[in-house]
Amino acid sequence: MRPTACLALIALLAACSDAGGLSAPAGGVYAPGPSGAPDVDGLIVGHRLMAANQPELALAAYGRAAGLRGPDIDTLSAMGSANLRLGRLGQAERLLRRAIEADESFAPAWNNLGVVLMETGRTAEAAESFRRAFALVNGSDAMVRDNLRRALAKRDGALYGPDQETQEFQLVRRGSGQYAILSAL
Repeated sequence: MRPTACLALIALLAACSDAGGLSAPAGGVYAPGPSGAPDVDGLIVGHRLMAANQPELALAAYGRAAGLRGPDIDTLSAMGSANLRLGRLGQAERLLRRAIEADESFAPAWNNLGVVLMETGRTAEAAESFRRAFALVNGSDAMVRDNLRRALAKRDGALYGPDQETQEFQLVRRGSGQYAILSAL
């Protein structure tokens, strides 16, 4: 018997066996993990994927974490941050607002909401969001302070004269799920 025919016969027999084969409901084509082994926390996986610049995969991991834990402050904020990185500003805003409703004292959600608002041209609202984040960290976070300063300057027109109306901003990730707005001042 030829080697390929032999392998095909073995695969066919394995698929038809009582052990489940390829149609086993619990594993499909993947081998089952050790029984009793703890699941990996989707938030940790998502944070690592965000650090590796894989926001789409991170969003999926955060979604799995939300499925297990429920939509709490951590999962909502993390999903909002991943959507922000992906440029899905509407989804990011909705998730970050839900995170803030869950816990108004979570500074990273306020900061990231401010970034979304700046990106969508709502400078006054962004400045208020940064102001809340700044108050929650007692002014000790330089990134939040810089975001607040830029938002206030833009709101008050200090950065923009007639020759600076097309100034570009750059969104930069700082830390786990936090973003800063950079501009050439």
